Amino acid sequence: MTGPFTFDPAAVARVRKNFRGGLRFRLILLTQLPMGFLAGLRLREIDDERCRVSVRYSWLNRNPFRSTYWAVLGMAAEMASGALLLQFTHGQTPSVATLITSTSAKFLKKAVGTTTFFCESGRVSAQAVREAAESGEAREIVSPVRGVAEDGQPVAEFVFTWSVKARRPATEPAPVAATAGPAGAAPSA
Repeated sequence: MTGPFTFDPAAVARVRKNFRGGLRFRLILLTQLPMGFLAGLRLREIDDERCRVSVRYSWLNRNPFRSTYWAVLGMAAEMASGALLLQFTHGQTPSVATLITSTSAKFLKKAVGTTTFFCESGRVSAQAVREAAESGEAREIVSPVRGVAEDGQPVAEFVFTWSVKARRPATEPAPVAATAGPAGAAPSA
């Protein structure tokens, strides 16, 4: 796509409404991310700049060491980063594909209560989506997420690297690769 890209505000508002609605969000988790539903993920806040997701230590998401299982923490951290990005990609024209290309984590303290994850890469995500939509080229987003305990002490730090790329519109033909003719024949010009 060439020219300036603008976000569809109705699509962004729809995503936020779905994420902010308690029962609606739980139904989305149940149907599209059932492990998030079972683990008890809660999206507490989302806007242009930040997203906050929490998960409470429970019998279902514990490990043998009486703390929240590391993968549950990772799921909540990824949701904080991913929900922030999703609001800028879902329902947009052109459609924008997202993919996590790498992740890293550092665990700092045993997670025994409610752990809340904060991601504040909204502006960076929006800019990368805008650039990908305008250029048709992939863009990379490095999205740090920090998790804190109820007392404010750091529990974990994650970094997710996302790739975003505008999908080719259905009306745009796929590029044609050069093909060779029958064996021994010279390619046609």
